[in-house]
Amino acid sequence: MSSREANRITSAQQTLDTLYDISQLLNTQLDKETLATCVGMIESGVNPEALAAVIQELRREASVLKAQSSDGRGAATAGR
Repeated sequence: MSSREANRITSAQQTLDTLYDISQLLNTQLDKETLATCVGMIESGVNPEALAAVIQELRREASVLKAQSSDGRGAATAGR
């Protein structure tokens, strides 16, 4: 690996670390891997607002499924 490539990787890692620190302060509940995936998607042209909306919807659905399973109804009734 060239010195230039190593510097680029180090810089990218530092940027991700900073973004992760900011996401922790904002209580986004994103782990580093998920945050890195989101950043990559945005860099590839995904609309950040649409991505945030999808994440919020997935969290809502997960919350409903979790509540249903704790009620003893299970995931089989999730769509009802």
